[in-house]
Amino acid sequence: MRKLTVAAFLSLDGVMQGPGGPNEDPADGFAHGGWVVPYVDEAFGGAMGELFSRPFELVLGRTTYEIFAAHWPHVPADSDDRPMADLFNRIAKHVATHRPETLHWHNSHGLGDDIIASLRTLKQLDGPDLLTQGSSELVHQLLATDLVDELRLLVFPVLLGKGKRLFADDGMPAAFRLERSLASSSGVVISHYVRAGEVHVGSFELA
Repeated sequence: MRKLTVAAFLSLDGVMQGPGGPNEDPADGFAHGGWVVPYVDEAFGGAMGELFSRPFELVLGRTTYEIFAAHWPHVPADSDDRPMADLFNRIAKHVATHRPETLHWHNSHGLGDDIIASLRTLKQLDGPDLLTQGSSELVHQLLATDLVDELRLLVFPVLLGKGKRLFADDGMPAAFRLERSLASSSGVVISHYVRAGEVHVGSFELA
């Protein structure tokens, strides 16, 4: 069975919108696009390299798909980002969309009308693990239906106040185990969580 991993860049207040640049996702007047860039360092690069080092296929919401499709196929051949571009251009992209006929980026596939049922089927099939990038609305659905096996979170030391967030109010309660964590020189906390059953509770009340 394939695992599904949610990978996300987060502010301290849980915002994941527009991390890569001012024009990446200015929806609803978001004015802080590019907030990740000042914190990029060697540990950040190592974490991203490790994330993409194993075979995977992407699971994307339509907005993130459009952002990626406007960038990765057009990276110049002499760019330092070309190896990553070649990887993203080659692998399968599974996209939540009502217009699958408009998915023109190589190896892109619509998830169908029932996104959750399609992903449950994908997880049962042989193949590489599944990995999200961005795609906040889709991730909300995944967390609400207990489809997430791992979380790879990079939490940046900044408060953004408003914007699209990773966690919505309708997420399914679930326990996760911290596999490893480190802090980068720029203050980014890089954590890897693995699904660990149900939520257990206790009490500090005196007998």
